[in-house]
Amino acid sequence: MKKVEIIPTIVPDSFSDLVEKQLKLAQFTSAIHIDITDGVFAPDTTWLPTAEDSLPDAAAIFYESHLMVSEPQEIGTMFAKAGARRVIGHVEAFGDTSAVEKAFNAWHSAGATEVGLGILFDTPLLAIEPYVSMCDSVLIMTIATIGKQGIPFDPRGIERVREMHKRFPDLTIAVDGGVSEENIAELVKAGASRLSVGSAISRAHEPRAVYNRLLELANTV
Repeated sequence: MKKVEIIPTIVPDSFSDLVEKQLKLAQFTSAIHIDITDGVFAPDTTWLPTAEDSLPDAAAIFYESHLMVSEPQEIGTMFAKAGARRVIGHVEAFGDTSAVEKAFNAWHSAGATEVGLGILFDTPLLAIEPYVSMCDSVLIMTIATIGKQGIPFDPRGIERVREMHKRFPDLTIAVDGGVSEENIAELVKAGASRLSVGSAISRAHEPRAVYNRLLELANTV
């Protein structure tokens, strides 16, 4: 069984907000998941990098950018140039295989070492199957509404993870949305090996303790 990763999530309002949250998380993790929305693909708008931006302490922190945006190739390229080593677009934002391949090549050329695709909760898993061989990982949303932290976990997501794992047993399956101590064991049993965790950590009185507890629960299934 793969070692399960817990990756704390940041949803940055601004670059200064990103820096502030990164400093807190870097006290106990070396990987950070950044959720990005553009107000089009998802209703809310987060900070987006410019050509001058560099992700803080990118030599020590493994950043992954989760692009819930309508123009993932361009924004993903900016993130890779800024220091993100894993870039994840959404299958719903691409038209066909050639568009995905073009974006993945652009992200790699800009410095990303891993690329992948996410899939929204209501999108049939069949939509992502043509792209699996191109992906280092696939991210399954386990909430029905995207763009904000704190949306309740939808338990139907467990079956989606289980089905994806059954179809592609060697695929690294990531999960994003509502992950907590109450559901993490079931997600891992279903086949998830990378879990992005937002509010369960960010809103905790002792974030480090929650992070460690999640790691323990995930890796003793």
